[in-house]
Order: sequence, then structure tokens, then C-alpha cells
Amino acid sequence: MEVVDAALGAGLKDLGENRVEALEARTEAFQGRGIRWHMVGHLQSRKAGRAAAVSTLIHSVDSLRLAERLDRSAGELGRPVPILVQVNTAAEEAKSGLDRERAMEELATIVAMEGLQVQGLMTMAPFTDDEGVLRDTFRRLRELHEGALQDIPGYVGRELSMGMSNDFVIAVEEGSTMVRLGTALFGERPV
Repeated sequence: MEVVDAALGAGLKDLGENRVEALEARTEAFQGRGIRWHMVGHLQSRKAGRAAAVSTLIHSVDSLRLAERLDRSAGELGRPVPILVQVNTAAEEAKSGLDRERAMEELATIVAMEGLQVQGLMTMAPFTDDEGVLRDTFRRLRELHEGALQDIPGYVGRELSMGMSNDFVIAVEEGSTMVRLGTALFGERPV
């Protein structure tokens, strides 16, 4: 909890958590402090409703199944759920996200869900120092976003959440509007 106090002391108001349980605990502990809580980690469908109840924005909607579950949660909550759709632009087997080859079609399906507010897209680059690989990963998401703005009715996303502590400079150069800087700001997470 000291980390959150330090972030608030530095003027940060957008904070993220990787786990639903931690997100719930922190939103309760820091209620009324003006924090916009982001769910940035992988989200299991069975925990989707819990995340929707306490998040300002869910960054990691990585499948139609999860989007459908969040759409139902929106009905239960009586309000739309703001999300970013995660796309696996690097085509890495170990990464979550919509397959980049089917992303436009699946994104159109998600945008049509009445309970969701698709505010943009998210991706995670491979953990590498290869600037070319990083740029390609981020550029693909930006291009997908630009194509969606033209070709998907109702898509009005403004956010590109891409870039983490090790690659955020390149992500910003490639069009990121939102970066996730946990390690750079707070150090390694304790195990």
C-alpha cells in the first residue's frame, strides 16, 4: 500500500493492477482518493464481473468469450464497461490477445456489444532489445487501430495502450497514448 501512497504523492491518478484480488483490495483501501484503477493483467472470464465492478478501464480483453462475459457484467452493473481490446500483434504463442489475422472481424463483433465501451486497443511486445521487432509490434497495432477507425462502424477508440518499462520510448514513438510503467516507477514486484 506504500507504493500507492507514493504514486499519489507524485501526482499519479491512473494506477493499474495485474490481479483482480489486488485490484479489489486497493480500490477499497483507497476509496475516495480520485484514483482511476486499471485492470492491466490477464483476466479470466470467471473473474470478469469482479474486475468490471471496480475498474475504470480493463486493458486486457483478449477474446470474444471474455468480451461476452464483460458485456453480461455491464447489464448486471447497469452501466457500460470501458475496455481496451488486446491484440497479439507479435503473433507470439505465449501471448494472449486476438489473433492479428482475425482481429478486425473480432473487433467489429466486440464493438457491436451494447454493454462495452471500446476505448481502444492494447498489445504487449516480445521481451527483446531488438528495436525492429518492437517497432513492428507497435506499428501493427497502430495500423490496425487506424483501419478500425475507417472500417468498423461505431469504433471510436482513442487509446493505444502499448509499451512497458523496457520498451515505452519506442511505443510512444510508434503512437502509444498509454504506457504501463510499473517496474520503472516502483521496481521489481516482490515474488
